[in-house]
Parts: sequence; structure tokens; C-alpha cells
Amino acid sequence: MPEGDSLHRAARKLQALVGERIAVETPHPRAAAERVAERLDGRRLLGVEAVGKNLLLRFEGGLVLRSHLRMSGRWQVRARGEAPRGTPWLILAGRERKAVLWNGPVLELTARGTRRLGPDILADPPDLAAMVGNLRREHQARELGDALLDQRLVAGIGNLWKAESLWRARVSPWLPLVGATDDELDRVLREAARLMRASVEGSREERAVYRKAGRPCPRCRELIRSRGQGDDNRTAYWCPGCQRTA
Repeated sequence: MPEGDSLHRAARKLQALVGERIAVETPHPRAAAERVAERLDGRRLLGVEAVGKNLLLRFEGGLVLRSHLRMSGRWQVRARGEAPRGTPWLILAGRERKAVLWNGPVLELTARGTRRLGPDILADPPDLAAMVGNLRREHQARELGDALLDQRLVAGIGNLWKAESLWRARVSPWLPLVGATDDELDRVLREAARLMRASVEGSREERAVYRKAGRPCPRCRELIRSRGQGDDNRTAYWCPGCQRTA
């Protein structure tokens, strides 16, 4: 699943179109049903911003296009004359370049979907105190790994960075919030922000536990484990030897 760092990289690519009047096409019928092209075609793109796992494209006239990539969506920026292979959801064409959205299941002209989001982990600087406060106001029996994926509490963290930040902070995803100290919560969030910022800048660190179940932990050599967690049954990866569970 695309996570916050993926959206920030996409936002950087789309900056190439900011300030231009945009020709808009919606080749995919589900995107066409939203009438995005009719309402945005010919308007100037004023800005592109990543907020959590959302990409917000602000057009003149006060219109905001929200894109959420869910499991498989992706943005690409290409030369305007390059023909796409397949059926993209959306094409935003400027003078020399065009942005192409593939498999974009959430596409709407509104900013309403971002109002319930928690602080963005990739904000500069991230509001760690507000994030810790949100986690403390959550039901304290909830497992930390599950809570980190709740976009109402912290926006932008997905399964990959959940696993890696918890491992680096030496805290298990199964630790209930009540069992975590404020310092531990702060440390996990700092690690997530650091790892994701490095990924945005193109220097992603090697994964320690994510999708490495059954392999030895690079820190203590205990075998890494995996199991579904939370109502969505997202797979948690952790080392039972060096990540505190209780």
C-alpha cells in the first residue's frame, strides 16, 4: 500500500505542473462519473500538497482535488506526448508534461476527507506532542501497532513504516498503549518520521523486519514473526526477542 512518503514523492513530481493551465481527461469510466474533467479542465493548478495518505491538488476557483491511492494507486509524471498504455483514471496535461493517475479509487473535488486526519508524520517539523496526546486519548487497551495505522491519530504511517519504526524503537506492535511510556511513544514516532523523511529524500534504509518473517533478526538473531493485527487484519512483523511486549 502507498504510504505517506510515497505521496510526498508524488507531490514533488507534480510540482512540475504548478502554475500552468491544465487540460484534464478522465479515461476511466469510474473517474469520469465524478465529473472531474468538466469542472477542472482549463483551470490553473495552484499547488500540490501531501497530507497523510492524501494528495491535494488546489486549482483556481477554490476547487481542491483529493486523491487517495488505497492499495494499488500510483501517480506518474511523463512527457506530454507520451501515450499511456492501458486506461488511467486521470490525466492532467500541462505545456510539456502530464501527470497520470493509475488505479486511483478515491478521487473527489473536496478537502472534506482530510478534516478528520491526525497530525501528518511528514510535517516539517512533525507535531509529535499532538500525536502522543492523540494516542493517550485513545482506548488504552488498544495495541500500539494497530493504533499507529489509525489515520485519525497519526496521518501517513502505513504497515511498512509501522513495523520498521517499532523495531528500531525496540517496542512490540502487541504492546497495549497503557503499557507504553510517553518516551517510547515519542521514540516510535520519531523513528517513523526519520525513516519516512529519508525515503522521501531517496535514501531509504534496508528493511529489518517487514516481510522478513522466519528470518533472523539483524539485532538479536531471534526469528522474526508475523501475524494479522487489528480489525483490518493487517500483517504485523516483529522480533519477539528484542521488542518489548509487556
